[in-house]
Amino acid sequence: MKYSKTEINSKTHAVPDVRFDDQKLTSFGGLVIFQLMLKSLNLKHRLRQCLERGQPNQTYGQATLVILLIVHITLGYRKLSDIKFYQHDPIVKHLHGLNSLPNDSTLSRRLNAVTGQHIEKVSLLSQQLVVDRCVEEKLSRITLDFDGSVISSKRYAEGTAVGYNKKHRGERSYYPLFCTIAQTGQVFDVLHRSENVHDSNGAHKFILANIRRIRHFMPKIAIEVRMDSAFFSDEIISLLSQQKVEFTISVPFERHLKLKNILEKEEGWSKIDSTYSTTEIDWKPKSWSKSFRMIGVQRKVFIQHKGVVQLDLFIPYKTGVDYTVIVTNAKRSAKKVMECHQGRGSQEGLFAELKSQAQMDYIPVKTKFGNNMYLLCAVMAHNLNRELQMKTHDKSRKANAKRAAFWVFESLSRVRNTLFIHAGRLIRPNGQLVLSMNSNDTLKNDMDKYFACLS
Repeated sequence: MKYSKTEINSKTHAVPDVRFDDQKLTSFGGLVIFQLMLKSLNLKHRLRQCLERGQPNQTYGQATLVILLIVHITLGYRKLSDIKFYQHDPIVKHLHGLNSLPNDSTLSRRLNAVTGQHIEKVSLLSQQLVVDRCVEEKLSRITLDFDGSVISSKRYAEGTAVGYNKKHRGERSYYPLFCTIAQTGQVFDVLHRSENVHDSNGAHKFILANIRRIRHFMPKIAIEVRMDSAFFSDEIISLLSQQKVEFTISVPFERHLKLKNILEKEEGWSKIDSTYSTTEIDWKPKSWSKSFRMIGVQRKVFIQHKGVVQLDLFIPYKTGVDYTVIVTNAKRSAKKVMECHQGRGSQEGLFAELKSQAQMDYIPVKTKFGNNMYLLCAVMAHNLNRELQMKTHDKSRKANAKRAAFWVFESLSRVRNTLFIHAGRLIRPNGQLVLSMNSNDTLKNDMDKYFACLS
């Protein structure tokens, strides 16, 4: 249908005056969807049960603090002081069940009052939420990826230390160790550490604790673990073998110099495609009492041309080979082991989203436990974003060799911009609380879908 110019264009001359009146207007109309999901998970009650049971009543308890920070991060705010930009928003206050939101000083004091016991209880609840999703999906196999990520600070905070940091040399940092689940793209657990430690520091107990917790909730599930070369040690590999857990771990060449010579002399390579070839290696470190399956991987790479380039001449590409070795106890083919191990690269994308969208790299206070709680809230904000999409969308993938997540997730920023940040007004016609929003067919259809899935 063709419209006339007068139907499309309008004359605009005067700039309107701006007034700020209390009209029960909200900038976050879509938060009703988030509120509905929190209700379906019974998260507020569960937080109060584990954090405030038997404790004296406080105006803003630790359970309220956790929900406040999760919503704060979900809305895209970073600093605690940013709460002043939505402190009087009626939908945010309604979601929390509060007539008045705290200011940034109150948030800071409540964070500084966090104890190790609070951290442990919130961490266990976060794990329970992730496990509930895995149980609901009836997973027969779960893939755990372990790796660390640096959180830097330009100021002093308890528990930070100066370590090896290529991007921020000399800055004090935390270096938390994460356990993530590949099938759901969620963080299962995090170990808060200072940066002046090796990747594997504290990993033995952390890995064992995560395996035992998953088996406690899902006794029959098959567990497999993927790690990089920093975790290559007799202690960790023996632990995984004793626990009857399948694993794939990269072997570090810098600690075993003879290994690369063995690969270069190897002739029995099995070609997988035009890029990759694999072979089985009969090798183990001398200090090990038991040998494990070693798979060598050869990858063709292009060698970068250095020097002056004459544009009128053809310069052919030069190719070389890159080697990696994977230690495993899996009985699958070398190709499937290689593909499975390569799939752990998806964890880097998860860390990137945690830092850019969930404010994981922000250190709000000076106390270690307070910063640990903020990190847990960032993790829960990320996990709840994934939970919302898993509850309301069908799976887009089946089980695959690389253990990619069953859903193609939208980033937290996209969910925030397309769903949560929409203007509206709270009204009470005939005493019924109603959120009135601007007419938009796309938004209406999306919200109807979410309501149907979450109600």
